[in-house]
Amino acid sequence: MAATILVVDDDPHIREVICFALEKAGMRVVVAEDGSQVLTIMAAQTPDLIVLDIGMPEMDGLETCRRIRKTSEVPILFLSARDEEIDRVLGLEIGGDDYVTKPFSPRELVARVNVILKRLRPKEAEPSNGLTHGELSLDLASHRATFHGSALSLTALEFSILECFTARPNQVFTREQILASAYNNAINVSDRTIDSHIRNIRAKLALAGGGGCIETVHGIGFRLGPCQAS
Repeated sequence: MAATILVVDDDPHIREVICFALEKAGMRVVVAEDGSQVLTIMAAQTPDLIVLDIGMPEMDGLETCRRIRKTSEVPILFLSARDEEIDRVLGLEIGGDDYVTKPFSPRELVARVNVILKRLRPKEAEPSNGLTHGELSLDLASHRATFHGSALSLTALEFSILECFTARPNQVFTREQILASAYNNAINVSDRTIDSHIRNIRAKLALAGGGGCIETVHGIGFRLGPCQAS
């Protein structure tokens, strides 16, 4: 079944370019002109991914993302005319999965959409179809994670990072290794971006009682700790 992509931009020309590229790639497209329309659409259906412009009037893309994240973990790819690192980090910190700056290549946009969608597909796994370390459990088929029995509300990228750690719990991962494994070597991903996602995962684990689950190995990177409830 074709993936459904919600395209949100107040510029009709940009919407047309994006929709043409996505439909040519075999995807189904739904469009919205502003944040209010997005929330109305989300109340009636759940797309597989949202391409969301940041610079919209009234309710901008960042505020729209914040409201979406109150009820949904649908992947979000931000579009922005600004290329400041602080904007990219902020977008990712509030729940975005990727960030593309304007002007952009439609082919690159489609490629990034496909990378995100690929993370959501069930993966080949061990017969148990899951990974466990201490009180942390990941179900690879359903893309769900729990800690001490509590569900973790992870984005697709956060799940991929945690899967990377849990598959090799004794390994210390450099940021470059995380980039290669969880991000599929995506371009324009900085150390600060990776740190932002690690910080988000830690916060969600902490809410479930696993605040010390991901350890920092200074000068190298990150690894899983014992993952026991505090």
